[in-house]
Amino acid sequence: MKIKPSAEMDSLITDVKLDCFGPIANLHWPEPGKINLIIGGNACGKTFLLKALYVMMRTIEEFQRGDERRTLAELLADKLYWTFQVERIGELVSRGKEKRLEFSAKLGHDEFKYGFGKDTKGSISNVAYTGSKREANTVFLPAKEVLTLHRIILKSREQDKLFGFDDTYLDLARALQSPPQKGKNYAAFAEARDTLESIVGGKVDYDDASGRWLYTRGSTTFPIGTTSEGVKKIAILDTLLGNRYLTPKSVVFIDEPESALHPAALAKFLNIVEKLSETGMQFFIASHSYYVVKGLQLIAQKNKISIPVASFGAEGAVTFADVKDGLPKNGIIDEAIELHRQEVELALQ
Repeated sequence: MKIKPSAEMDSLITDVKLDCFGPIANLHWPEPGKINLIIGGNACGKTFLLKALYVMMRTIEEFQRGDERRTLAELLADKLYWTFQVERIGELVSRGKEKRLEFSAKLGHDEFKYGFGKDTKGSISNVAYTGSKREANTVFLPAKEVLTLHRIILKSREQDKLFGFDDTYLDLARALQSPPQKGKNYAAFAEARDTLESIVGGKVDYDDASGRWLYTRGSTTFPIGTTSEGVKKIAILDTLLGNRYLTPKSVVFIDEPESALHPAALAKFLNIVEKLSETGMQFFIASHSYYVVKGLQLIAQKNKISIPVASFGAEGAVTFADVKDGLPKNGIIDEAIELHRQEVELALQ
């Protein structure tokens, strides 16, 4: 029996269906939770799924916000074009397939859906959304940090109108421009920021005078380019919590959190994700790291919470499980276990 979305999942993603969407031939994820894991090898469709969901969320959020006058269909087509950076959006239809690309997802009890064929150029005729205006913001945290590229991203897209940095980068660069907000923050956000700053051993701030990001440790300030990739990645989330771009009911997509983070920092980062999910935020994490899978499994079992996982296997097959019930079946998990078996075998010789 299908479980009805709970009140706490209103405006969050509760059902996903993709057909003939790029490398994803067919996918139905019936019950995503507050924290969701997507695992699999390289080029299997993990990031493609994150971006497909991101496009939906940002289309809904930008619709009728501020002085935006574009229709829902116009916003969607533009978001698909600049996020996937294809000459014709019909190129997103799975190659070799004569069927149409079909996408649908539910946000609580509301539904967003669209579809188009491979000959589609720049407009989509059948787009439907049954919900109302959404106030919260969605963000995509890419595998690469953006602080050192901040001004380059903005110039490349806003002035030069060039492919290269897709909309996940542009939207993030714009979100980071929001100034820090004064006053009392959400308790969970303040706690998360304290932990994030303890990981990097200092603070990262934007200096309006120089137009640069700076890292301060103790009484010494450094240009952001001299710091590690891990410090920059952590600083991005810290900034978005500090300027209140992220709020309860925000949806956060994270691509390869293991990139540039050592295992101890990664464990703390995943614990922060769990704490933020308690405020009402939703997370989708794509990874091919055993550390990420194992870390989330321990969090799920310790806190007795569900963490659904979509596992991309051979030839695009996708299976679903819950890490609270154990490690999912997947090639990257099997390889990690096999390496451990070999290590134990060598130690016993």
